[in-house]
Amino acid sequence: MREKIRKSMQINFLQKTLADNQKGFSLIEILIALTLLALAGTFVVGKFLDNLHEGQVNSTKIQMSNLEGRLKEFRRKCGFYPTTEQGLEALVTKPSGGRECKDYPQNGFIDGDAVPKDPWDHDFVYESDGKIFNIYSYGQDGEAGGEGTDADIYLKAAGKGAPAAKGGAETEAPAQGNNEAAPQ
Repeated sequence: MREKIRKSMQINFLQKTLADNQKGFSLIEILIALTLLALAGTFVVGKFLDNLHEGQVNSTKIQMSNLEGRLKEFRRKCGFYPTTEQGLEALVTKPSGGRECKDYPQNGFIDGDAVPKDPWDHDFVYESDGKIFNIYSYGQDGEAGGEGTDADIYLKAAGKGAPAAKGGAETEAPAQGNNEAAPQ
């Protein structure tokens, strides 16, 4: 009998100990865990947004290089670059004003019926006097000037045979190799 009582006491003790250990987490422990998860999440999201912006800038540079190739083909066929007034639309449809291109291809220089837009869905800015040209994007904010993620992106650096940017803020293109404008 003594043995049964002892076993019964041991079982009761184990059941009580297990019940005490299974109460769950306190509110403080849950709040600390959520705070740590939120902090980790901000770092991950921040890195993701940085990579997204970098990808958009690289995509813009690639698009501008492709447009540059189409403009060189235009010049080879026509003997001049489209003027600022004729714009990049001259790569899609034969320009009606200004100098005339006698050897303009029937389907234009770009497949499709529109000039591509930058990754932020803004039109590229094109400036040319018919001899030299520059293409740039106003970046994420769609406005001239800007810093950081809003910086303008240039195909050619200003002062290297490219027309200067017009518009509100004066932005200088950086040295060759980096097409993002330097912070002002």
